[in-house]
Amino acid sequence: MDRQEQALAIALGSAALLGGLALQANADARRVERENPPRGRFVRGAGARLHVLDRGFGDATPVVLLHGNAVRAEDWIASRVLPQLAPTRRVLAFDRPGFGFSDRPRDRIWGAVEQADAIAEALHRLDVPEAVIVTHSWGSLAGIALALRHPQAVAGLVLIAGYHYPTARADVAIFSPPAVPVIGDVLRYTAAPLIGRAIAPGMVKAMFSPLPVPARFEAAIPRAMMLRPGQIRASAEDAATMVARARVAKRRYGDLAARKVAILAGTDDRIVDPGRHSVRLHHDIPGSTLRLLPGIGHMLHWAAPELVVEAVNEVSGTPTAPLIGAPAGLETDQGREAAPPGSEQPSPAQRV
Repeated sequence: MDRQEQALAIALGSAALLGGLALQANADARRVERENPPRGRFVRGAGARLHVLDRGFGDATPVVLLHGNAVRAEDWIASRVLPQLAPTRRVLAFDRPGFGFSDRPRDRIWGAVEQADAIAEALHRLDVPEAVIVTHSWGSLAGIALALRHPQAVAGLVLIAGYHYPTARADVAIFSPPAVPVIGDVLRYTAAPLIGRAIAPGMVKAMFSPLPVPARFEAAIPRAMMLRPGQIRASAEDAATMVARARVAKRRYGDLAARKVAILAGTDDRIVDPGRHSVRLHHDIPGSTLRLLPGIGHMLHWAAPELVVEAVNEVSGTPTAPLIGAPAGLETDQGREAAPPGSEQPSPAQRV
């Protein structure tokens, strides 16, 4: 066999391997979707078909829940935030575009602004004129964009472990390649699911650290759902656009002082440094409230769902019963003056 024949054989073998991996990725995605069918309704927003869990009833101000990267709307049910809110009000938990069962059309880059516009249109179609927006992690970029672009639709904000300021992040470089046209398409159907299966356990552990990962998280957010090619693209685009969006958004945080804003963060967050983001945001939004929870990491809404509910009640002006079972050592800006940005305890190297 001469060199030309060898090169052809290698090329054909590589093509066959990539094709086989792509077929397997598609088969895995179909299987996990059959095993975890959508439990909500669908509504259109900005050209996307959005999946939303529409629950609850009552006279209190409706609540919209926006999840972070990698997960889906079911995160709010499994964490017990949605079930605790639903007895007194309508609660809508969206799969953000490209996550869960929501579409992410390829006619644009779905940054925070585009996602906010889609959610605003969906809320109009669902006859929700105004709501308290509760966000986690990356979802805070979309929630704040919604408040800035569609202020009439936002009664207040509850921002949990949010990313708010442009900082160097290793995960942007690591997870962005599947967002690149053509090359990214190949990656998300071939290498990316394999790499994802290898690193996902460590990532999830870091999200919950220093607390253990609850068993019900794996049931609500199956790893195979995270690693579908379409959701890999959504996660990659979110990672690729987050720093640039934070750089633009920070100029207008002061405009949010016109509404009630509650900021929650765990002091042991290994994903988003609370001092560089949540504490700093509190200083940039006059009148906002800040709660720092010792011994809790990035998944604060799992560790203390009752505090999320209390924050919603405070923002919406809904009477609330005295808090039972709050984590020991809870610190709030009502009990002490919040530390200035940068004065928090040193952060692990992986936090930004």
